[in-house]
Amino acid sequence: MTKERLIPLIVATALFMENMDSTVIATSLPAIAVDIGTSPLTLKLAITSYLLSLAVFIPASGWTADRFGARMVFSIAIGVFMIGSIGCALSQNVTHFVIARILQGMGGAMMTPVGRLVLLRSIDKSALVNAMTWVTVPALIGPVIGPPLGGFITTYFSWHWIFLINIPIGFAGIVLATIFIEDVRAETPDPFDPIGAVLAGLGISGLAFGGSLLGLNLLPTSAVLALIMLGAVAAYAYVLHARRTPAPVLDLSLLAIPTMRAAVVGGFIYRSGIGAMPFLLPLLLQLGFNLTAFESGLITLSNVVGAMGMKTVIPIILRRYGFRRVLMVNALVSAMLVATCATFTPGVSFAWIVAVLIVGGFFRSLEFTSINTIAYADVDNRRMSRATALVSVAQQVSISVGIAIGGLAVDLTLWARARDTIKAADFQPAFLAIAVIAGTASLLFARLPVDAGAELARRTTAPAAGPTEASDQRMG
Repeated sequence: MTKERLIPLIVATALFMENMDSTVIATSLPAIAVDIGTSPLTLKLAITSYLLSLAVFIPASGWTADRFGARMVFSIAIGVFMIGSIGCALSQNVTHFVIARILQGMGGAMMTPVGRLVLLRSIDKSALVNAMTWVTVPALIGPVIGPPLGGFITTYFSWHWIFLINIPIGFAGIVLATIFIEDVRAETPDPFDPIGAVLAGLGISGLAFGGSLLGLNLLPTSAVLALIMLGAVAAYAYVLHARRTPAPVLDLSLLAIPTMRAAVVGGFIYRSGIGAMPFLLPLLLQLGFNLTAFESGLITLSNVVGAMGMKTVIPIILRRYGFRRVLMVNALVSAMLVATCATFTPGVSFAWIVAVLIVGGFFRSLEFTSINTIAYADVDNRRMSRATALVSVAQQVSISVGIAIGGLAVDLTLWARARDTIKAADFQPAFLAIAVIAGTASLLFARLPVDAGAELARRTTAPAAGPTEASDQRMG
């Protein structure tokens, strides 16, 4: 297997572990709470502490990789994540569990952006589209299979195993990274920006953490709004600080690049809508159709079929139509498919639900891969570490915003209909709302230059006759 195939698989494996673990815990919280002597509501701290840890440490990931080497930081991040996983499995009380989740968040914060950096510095741009399809799949599959897998393991084995299954995966990732990934680092790394790191950490954690809590009734609304306000103030203070700092921890000057700006801003809007899907679908199937968590999880696996189906055709689509047209049109197509989820009401055929999810998974995968690739089209290698940190921060905050929007839309529908019991029909306005938000991103993508990412699209060529290694690689 060539480097162009192996390195994306190594990175994708680590990212899959992190993405799956962040959602697999959700269905296992009641069993974990009983075992360590607390309530499921209290144990929500395990999820929020993980999000906080991610938010605090992601901004420093780029500088850390430049200073100590991307391979070393990537391998250490996997190791820290593994230690946190073992700590979760061995936890005897809430304190132990929260500390272990914070460790997992530290590892995950470095794994995602540094993993992308490893990919970008190891793979030629001629193979970047194909490589990104592998890296995008974990982000799509992990949140989908996490809940049913967590329910299955907890029901038929023990909740401890949802964390221990990370250990062999992590060991494999460290060994393969050590053997096959070059330890590329910046020759003259920029000085660390401690003030920027604190302000960025406060801003991201306030916005991401507060957004995740909005509508979940875990804290008083006033406290959640105060947290979001704190994040907004810290984020604004960081923007002012970054303008006066030669090497800020998050380089906002990258947004002057049209392709990066479209990926960060347009991608933020798109994910803010689409990001509510993993939150809304399981609730709809469980509360609206009275399915178990495991049954609803099996249905949402339909998204995986679409996500995997896109792998071989994305290079062809991008080569034929270009990034601008694909991003602009596909944002509308995938948004319409999200809106179609409003037809999911009791009595509708499950075959229809599965078909919509499969097709929707395909188009969402196409959009995510295109966004993730175009972000780095015009970034020079010297600023690549800053670019991965900025993109990762935008993704993290947008996911939290998506969850908040989904929860808020359902809450407002219940308020308007003057009832407390959630029914399937109460999810229809939410699906329509997030579809409109996701589709709005098309306006941002329309502002891209017509030839945006043309070099990447041209290099993504179709195979010649015969299943040669180069041809397989181009097709992904």
